[in-house]
Amino acid sequence: MKKHNFNAGPSILPDVVLQNAAKAIIDFNGTGLSLLSISHRTKDFEDVLNEAQALFRELLDIPENYKIFFVGGGASTQFFHIPANFLKTKAGYVNTGVWSKKAIKEAKYYGEVQVVATSEDRNFTYIPKGFEIPADLDYLYICTNNTIYGSEYKTDIDSPVPLFADMSSDILSRPVDVKKYALIYGGAQKNLSPAGLTFVIIRDDMLEKVVRELPTMVNVNTHVDNNSMFNTPPVFQIYVLNETLKWIKSLGGLDAMYKINLEKAGLLYDEIDRNPLFRGTVEKEDRSLMNICFVMAEGYEDLAPEFMEFAKARGMVGIKGHRLVGGFRASCYNACPKESVEALVACMQEFEQMVKNR
Repeated sequence: MKKHNFNAGPSILPDVVLQNAAKAIIDFNGTGLSLLSISHRTKDFEDVLNEAQALFRELLDIPENYKIFFVGGGASTQFFHIPANFLKTKAGYVNTGVWSKKAIKEAKYYGEVQVVATSEDRNFTYIPKGFEIPADLDYLYICTNNTIYGSEYKTDIDSPVPLFADMSSDILSRPVDVKKYALIYGGAQKNLSPAGLTFVIIRDDMLEKVVRELPTMVNVNTHVDNNSMFNTPPVFQIYVLNETLKWIKSLGGLDAMYKINLEKAGLLYDEIDRNPLFRGTVEKEDRSLMNICFVMAEGYEDLAPEFMEFAKARGMVGIKGHRLVGGFRASCYNACPKESVEALVACMQEFEQMVKNR
């Protein structure tokens, strides 16, 4: 039976990327050595690193006055790296869920944190809008897509202070106006690569605004000055990232990727809205294209365990909602094929008919 992977992360990767990575693990670039055991100082790997940076810049249309670097570990490390480097007095945070709250907690070790807007009043089911951004902030921090609750920023906001964004789970899923951001970062394990790699895109002027003496590995300038190779970088993850970037380019870039993602999400949200057994959990205008969250409709709540088993038996993998919110979550990242979304929709329709026929 074909499996349909809706895991929230580590998530699905394109088949061609997996095939190329598998070959490189045995013999990287005709060197006779495994990708897993080559030196990161070889020209072959430096070419991969440089190509990945160039493709990132091309696909996101990143201006020349921005640097791109990669570091090992997860995006959660940046929760404290960012305030360590840039929080001198006061920073503003928009609280849209778990990952924002974790970032707020870490920032408080370095200075005052002002929560300028929050959606906690309705259990993070919407994106706050129209809030005032104080001009005296060192920076404003947002998380553009919320994997647990299924909400997402649909536009790039304007900010009078440097705007920082965690784009771990929606990077390269749609075009972004990078010029509106001073710093963009994210973990790679949603749309780009296996876990263990974090990307950072930073505007040049921010490199001169580090506010305190820091351990070498925490200072952003260390990684910019050493082109991501102050220490041994995650070689395998960067290789897979580069292959994924080439795959996105082959599809037509971010305009094409965005169109595909809109179509996939539209199929599933339309079924959630049509099917009387299910309901969405997020305001329609803020629904995530990447993490589609839903629950059983009122009166059918007791059918949730049965639907879960029904879906598993038909090859659906990873649709259980996060433990904090329950219900169901279909993560439709870039590499999730339309056929998998269609299979989930058909599964929901089949379950509906079965319930009706009882």
